Amino acid sequence: MVVRALVLREIRTRFGTDHFGYIWALTGPATMVLMFAAMHALVGRAGANEDLIGFLTTGLLGFMFFREVTSRCASAIDANRALLFYPQVRPFDLIIARSQLEVATLAVVFVLLMGGNALWTQQLHVDNPLGVLLGLGLSAALGVGLGLNLCWLSLYSPSIDRIVNILLRPMFWISGVFYSVNNLPSQARDLLLLNPVLHCVELTRDGWFVDYTSHYADPYYPLAWIIGFFSLGLVLERVARRRIEVV
Repeated sequence: MVVRALVLREIRTRFGTDHFGYIWALTGPATMVLMFAAMHALVGRAGANEDLIGFLTTGLLGFMFFREVTSRCASAIDANRALLFYPQVRPFDLIIARSQLEVATLAVVFVLLMGGNALWTQQLHVDNPLGVLLGLGLSAALGVGLGLNLCWLSLYSPSIDRIVNILLRPMFWISGVFYSVNNLPSQARDLLLLNPVLHCVELTRDGWFVDYTSHYADPYYPLAWIIGFFSLGLVLERVARRRIEVV
């Protein structure tokens, strides 16, 4: 009940009481996809298959599941510090509520964008729905794990928000949003595959497209990162618990 109430509060805080907040949640990613599609068209490049819009959408949303969840979880306590005065509300409740809302919002955006693209192309062939869920789920879990650690660290340093932005901006370019790892030179590929989010994006595309197979994505690699993030996050929670009670 506590998490449900927090989710409803987050909805009102983030989207307001009108429908424009919900519309922006869709138009923001859609605008980015169209912008990158136009850039590809101008330079005469194509995606890994003929469905350029679908290729870019799976890349962008696959990355956004990580980026947006990380950002929202990292600021969960700072944005809702007053709620911790209520004995029913625990810090983990704030993180869970924010991550649930972000994942649900992005899932709806993904369905709407890919559904709109299917109506435009008159084609809808999902190769492996479970593979799509696996890629997006791992990306979201990475975001929760990293955001969990940053959330506790933010109690000790107010500059964590700036660090998050510095960290996430370059990751946009190294996470396979608008290129396929299959087409990269071996040296660049081996380096970029150290990024667990790239594996999540590749798994999402592999699951969606019938004619696309990722030869290098490994679900166990981001899973290892997730286990490490959550293990460290639980340790940091124990360390930061007294400081949470003080503030």
